Amino acid sequence: MSLKVLTYNIHKGFNVNRQFMLPVMQQAIAAVDADIVFLQEVRGEHLKQRLRIKDWPEQSQTEYLANKNWPYYVYGKNAIYRHGHHGNALLSKLPLLAWENINLANQLKASRSMLHAVLQLPDSSLPLHIICIHLGLFKRERAYQLQALSERIEALVPHHEPLVIAGDFNDWRIAAKDYLETYLDVKEVFQSMMGDYARTFPVWRPVLRVDRIYYRALKPIHCSVLAKKPWLNLSDHCALYAEFEW
Repeated sequence: MSLKVLTYNIHKGFNVNRQFMLPVMQQAIAAVDADIVFLQEVRGEHLKQRLRIKDWPEQSQTEYLANKNWPYYVYGKNAIYRHGHHGNALLSKLPLLAWENINLANQLKASRSMLHAVLQLPDSSLPLHIICIHLGLFKRERAYQLQALSERIEALVPHHEPLVIAGDFNDWRIAAKDYLETYLDVKEVFQSMMGDYARTFPVWRPVLRVDRIYYRALKPIHCSVLAKKPWLNLSDHCALYAEFEW
């Protein structure tokens, strides 16, 4: 059976010109029709923007994007401020068995986390582990977070159980390779199929390879960077899409 995956940093629903693009994002994400959607920089709440922006949804951005397409969804906040908060989110067509949001902040002002969920695969006794992540901007911060991610996978995800890790790694120096690919036998889908990691940032001229889709105990069959219209004018990142067999 196939498994379709999308990962996207939605920049809190705004494009690089600070235009509110969430309604168009919803349409673009729904058109891909992935089984699982990994989202970063999702607004959980913002009291000022709710009053100021005409198209601001009544429900949370996670619930708004899930709509009727993904009956299972979870949100994990990692940045809290005076008027609201934002974090990571997972949308799934597969039943949700369990989930946990793990704080990855190793500095007082840091605001990062990983969202780990366990899904039920159809016609299978094996669970599917999915982890949505958004790493920090500083090298030492990312090293701590990658170590924490690696330790969690080693402790809680048996090697024979399918695993997908996706999100914004902010890892233009490719340091995640040592933590994930070398020691945990986790592979990155674009590196495996195309010979290099996808360039996803900034969206108007992608040069940095910061967004990734890692996998284990799955077979990749397709991957693509979503960088043209309508994606070009939605966020500051390109979206990544991949398909697997299991």
